[in-house]
Parts: sequence; structure tokens; C-alpha cells
Amino acid sequence: MAKLVFNGVGDRLFETGVKKGVLYVMGDEGQYEQGVVWNGLTGVTEKPSGAETTNLYADDVKYVVIYGAEEFEATIEAYTYPEEFEQCDGSAVLQEGVNVGQQTRKTFAFCYTTSLGNDTQGQDFGYKIHIIYGCKAKPSEKSYSTINDSPEAVTFSWDVSTVPVPVEGMNPTATVVIDSTRMDKSKLKIIEDKLYGTESAEPTLPLPDEIKTLLQ
Repeated sequence: MAKLVFNGVGDRLFETGVKKGVLYVMGDEGQYEQGVVWNGLTGVTEKPSGAETTNLYADDVKYVVIYGAEEFEATIEAYTYPEEFEQCDGSAVLQEGVNVGQQTRKTFAFCYTTSLGNDTQGQDFGYKIHIIYGCKAKPSEKSYSTINDSPEAVTFSWDVSTVPVPVEGMNPTATVVIDSTRMDKSKLKIIEDKLYGTESAEPTLPLPDEIKTLLQ
């Protein structure tokens, strides 16, 4: 029986950063369209909730605990956003260069990457690709202020709710996380080629069941 070793060399892990954002807008036929780059990301806050407990009692004792459905929400913060996101933020084109607000908000999916680090390789240890499905952006506050001697760029923020997608043999999910340190590099490249595109193929969003098939 091996003795536990705490804080071993290479085992001191941490996660940091947010980059390589990609937006996939859902088309009118219910399929996600090709991905577009989302530059200027400054933060993504994932906010799972729900799974509230209900205690049932019988024979004067606690009989069983029932858990409610889990929900997933997020907040996206950025200095800018792709033009394609405007239709997800309640905006529609009235004429070229003229948009109107308070329109129907389109569903979208979104992926971004965080860096994995450790005590030997720093932030170059690996990374995680986070995919969020079935997103709807809620109306959000936008604050503009005068330019002064300490100017700051406007930061946009959107609260996002989700509707889970089916997963064969599992509960529906709104999130998938792909860890580069725990899979074969050739299989990882297959997923990245789908998400980001290649010289000969457009970037498209694989659903969880397709990801599983691609990795078999």
C-alpha cells in the first residue's frame, strides 16, 4: 500500500486565464451555424445552481433525500463582441449600419479556453476547452462615461441562461469541458479542428454525442 504524498513535484496544479472565444449562433432550422471568433474576452463566470434538496420523512425518521434539477448560468464579460452576437443580444438590422433593439434574442453556443499550470511547467502544462450549449443572453446594463485623464474602455457584460442538450446514456447537459492533459493529442486535434476549423473545413460545433463518436 503506497503512502500518500502531498504537494508532490508536478502535482501543484492551477487554472488561469480566458482566451480563444468562439461564438456559434443557432440558425432558424435549429442547427448551430459556423463559428466566429470572439475577441476581447475579459472573463467568463460559470454559475451552476439548483440541485436543491427535499427531505422526505417516514416512520418518524428521514426516509430519503430528493435532489431537484441542476441549472447552469454564466456571465460573459468582454471589451467587444462579434457582429454575429448582436442578434443574440436583442438587436436586428433596420438598414445597413442601423440596428434596432428589443428584438427576439437568438440562441447561441460558446466556447473558450483556460490555461492549466503546475509547479514545473507554469502555464504551459495544458489547457481546458469549455463549451456551453443552449445559451440565451439576458438584457444587460451598458455603462458609458466621459473620457478623462484616466480613460477606461467600456466593458460589456451579459448574463446567460442555458437549456441543456441531450447526451446518450446520461442526463442532458449545458456544458462540456475538454482537458488537454488527459487525452491523446491526435484526438484532441480532431476536436479542435471541428471547433476552430481548418484550411479546408469551416468551424462547427459538435454536440456531446458527436464529441464521443469523434473520440472513439
